[in-house]
Amino acid sequence: MSVPLLDLHAADAECEQEILTAVAEVIRRREFILGREVHALEAWFADYCAARHAVGVSSGTAALYLSLLAAGVKPGDRVVTSPFTFTATGEVILRVGAVPVFVDVDAQTRTMDPQAVAAAFSSYPRITAVMPVHLYGMPCDMDPITAVARRYNARVIEDAAQAHGARYRDRRVGSLGDCACFSFYPTKNLGGYGDGGMVVCSDDAIAQEIAQLRNHGRVQHYLHEKIGYNERLDNLQAAVLLVKSSRLDAWNERRRRIAAWYCDALQGVGDLQLPETPVWAEPVYHLFVVRSQRRDPLMAHLKQRGIGCAVQYAVPLHRQPAYRERCIAAGPLGVVERLCAEVLSLPMHPAMTESHVGLVADAVRSFFA
Repeated sequence: MSVPLLDLHAADAECEQEILTAVAEVIRRREFILGREVHALEAWFADYCAARHAVGVSSGTAALYLSLLAAGVKPGDRVVTSPFTFTATGEVILRVGAVPVFVDVDAQTRTMDPQAVAAAFSSYPRITAVMPVHLYGMPCDMDPITAVARRYNARVIEDAAQAHGARYRDRRVGSLGDCACFSFYPTKNLGGYGDGGMVVCSDDAIAQEIAQLRNHGRVQHYLHEKIGYNERLDNLQAAVLLVKSSRLDAWNERRRRIAAWYCDALQGVGDLQLPETPVWAEPVYHLFVVRSQRRDPLMAHLKQRGIGCAVQYAVPLHRQPAYRERCIAAGPLGVVERLCAEVLSLPMHPAMTESHVGLVADAVRSFFA
């Protein structure tokens, strides 16, 4: 019996008919652009994240890009972030003309090391923003990161693309910085049927700027106050996401239960390092990621046995061709380098059963045996 890395059919089965009904209603009304579903989703998501505003945009990448612009990041500025992430985090910094300053991550959480962030601020001038990445559904240690940013009068923009519903010290991600950026890519904990994103913030000026920039700089019909972009959240996607929104917390709780099954089944197996959760975090396990110095042969072994697995991420951003000569590597980044050589994502989605986890664990144990 095979176990896929992700099964979108199974994950969506319980709400598929509701989604089809909601989409059909949007089509019936012919209300496709910034319609009532977008506004309803924005209101729900702002409340969910304990923020005053949520602005729907076309993708998580658009959310990051427009947030940098609205936060006042300018060409020649520098932005501190992690190189252990998807390329969107770094590319938006380059797109606004700024320079990514990549810092090392913490070995336990795999997210930005606050001490490395502080060292970067003290070593490099013109840092105007920091972009913590809540990776794999694990929140960053935000209090010390935010404290450093405030000391240098820098903006804090959360990359929460993989962390819908995650909590840091009883606060949901999305309420921890100046603004936060979410992706609704289909594989996310809250995923649509295409691209989509959201910026969440409690800063009125940032929210207003993003709402204007996403819609061609428009202030009213055919009146454009500034040059903007076409980065609106599609109303059809909002309809899909609204149906799923009421299930997000239950799905996240299911992911935590699956992670607990994995940890029980794989404790002490080979050289496997399992995810660790600090006392201040409540992760949502967008991915379940283990570490092994024998990662590549383990991955081949699992695939031969029908177990889905993948590497997120094999090459850090500071070693990607697109970033050469265009970024600053602040320090040796030794933890990032080790993670890229050792991480392996095992199957994780809310429709998994304990039997599925058992099959994966059996295959892992057979490799190390």
